[in-house]
Amino acid sequence: MIQGRKFRLREGKGSSFVNLARKRRKNERRDVSKQIQQMARFICQETEEKANEIAASAEEEFNIEKLQIVEAERKKIKQEYERKGKQVEIRKKIEYSMQLNASRIKVLQAQDELVNSIKETARKELQRLGNDKRGYKNLVKALVVQSLAPLREPSVILRCRKVDRKLVESIINEAKREYAEKFNVPPPKIAIDNVSLSPPPPGDANYFAHQPYCSGGVVLASEDGKIVFKNTLDARLEVAFKQKLPEIRRRLVGEGGA
Repeated sequence: MIQGRKFRLREGKGSSFVNLARKRRKNERRDVSKQIQQMARFICQETEEKANEIAASAEEEFNIEKLQIVEAERKKIKQEYERKGKQVEIRKKIEYSMQLNASRIKVLQAQDELVNSIKETARKELQRLGNDKRGYKNLVKALVVQSLAPLREPSVILRCRKVDRKLVESIINEAKREYAEKFNVPPPKIAIDNVSLSPPPPGDANYFAHQPYCSGGVVLASEDGKIVFKNTLDARLEVAFKQKLPEIRRRLVGEGGA
């Protein structure tokens, strides 16, 4: 009996130890499970935080790159706008310059036409000098004296229009004497050229542009023909017109500006 109790007692103690061990293992497993869960939560949290950091960094880099692209495009658009603006400005300047030049050319053409008109009017006025016989006679004598001065030749050849031949013959001696007294030299010998005559006076308004003409005056030359002094009315008009042309243009510009 006593042995049986001892056995049951031992058997009961053994069961307690087994239950205790089981309970301990169960607790250990629970602890391990908790630790695993904690580690899993920690890993998940850390992974999530890392993912958020990566996402935030990626978004920041994206925004920076986007701003850079937008800024670069903005600069390109601005540069293109400035380039086109400069092209438009240059085109405007070119057009303005062309219009200005065209206007200047028109003004110059109008001035030339007016100047030529004045010149033609003066040429026509020269023809009227021949109508005043006395005045024209004195004019021809003065032209002969004036022509002798630069030649300073003892013997010269005189050319004139055929219609003026008699008039010239009537004033030659007086012109020689006046020249000799004025320059204190012997009177020169003057021979009238009957071959190389000056062109005739113009017949009408169209004659000026189509045929050689002479409105009056004389041409003197040395006997060898090397020195020629053209003192016709047309030649004097050309000289006077060239001298007065700047003044004429200034007056035309002044009138146009006013």
